[in-house]
Amino acid sequence: MPIDFHDTVNRRTYSGREADASWRAAIVELVDPVGADVVDVGCGGGTYTRAWHDLGAATVTGVDFSEPILAEARASHGDLPGVAFSRGEAAATGLDTGSADVVFERALVHHVPDLATVAAEAARVLRPGGTYLIQDRSPDDVARPGSPDHPRGWLFEVFPRLLDVENARRPTDIAVAQAMASAGFDSFTSTSLWEVRRQYADREVYLAEIGTRTGRSILHELSDAELDRLVDELRQRLPVGPVVEQDRWTLWLAVRGA
Repeated sequence: MPIDFHDTVNRRTYSGREADASWRAAIVELVDPVGADVVDVGCGGGTYTRAWHDLGAATVTGVDFSEPILAEARASHGDLPGVAFSRGEAAATGLDTGSADVVFERALVHHVPDLATVAAEAARVLRPGGTYLIQDRSPDDVARPGSPDHPRGWLFEVFPRLLDVENARRPTDIAVAQAMASAGFDSFTSTSLWEVRRQYADREVYLAEIGTRTGRSILHELSDAELDRLVDELRQRLPVGPVVEQDRWTLWLAVRGA
């Protein structure tokens, strides 16, 4: 069944990771974070809230609808100057109108039922000329084949029905463009990103994370027995030694008009 973000069992599922240099390099090519007021909607454990702070943002507000996950974010990153965490919905953040220079949504929009209302909320929160930046996987990203540095692709080879789940929820370029246009954004662009998600000292460390479904909502679609089978399959496909896990993403960017 789908992940329950409000269950305290899952409170650390999006914690304990740092944003890679590959992500930071892509972001500064798209937007100047220095001195900006940034809102990180769907912040999870605060990994990218902290990353925006480290890139030089003046303030970063992480918003999430899960109190248990927010508690972990506050515990890990809440003492950083200019960083705050707030409970809110993607379509109703509770933040002031015109209070942000950047609204960032990573791995969020495939979880929301109505992208247009989420885009409209981003437009409300942004100042004129502000940047709306979505990072998510399109169906084309999901279709990338599995390999030792992209083991996520193997999930769908082992359990093809997971691909149906992904394709049903992942946004297309057309859907994102339409939502942004309906909210009054202009200057719409998109680009692809291979982001290093995490580097693991050994294959077994990576497999242990898979075995606990950490940070991968799609794995909650599998039963415990199926998850055990997946771990065994991945063990056979991955070489012994370190694992550098990369994921393919799309970055959609639009600018709020005056």
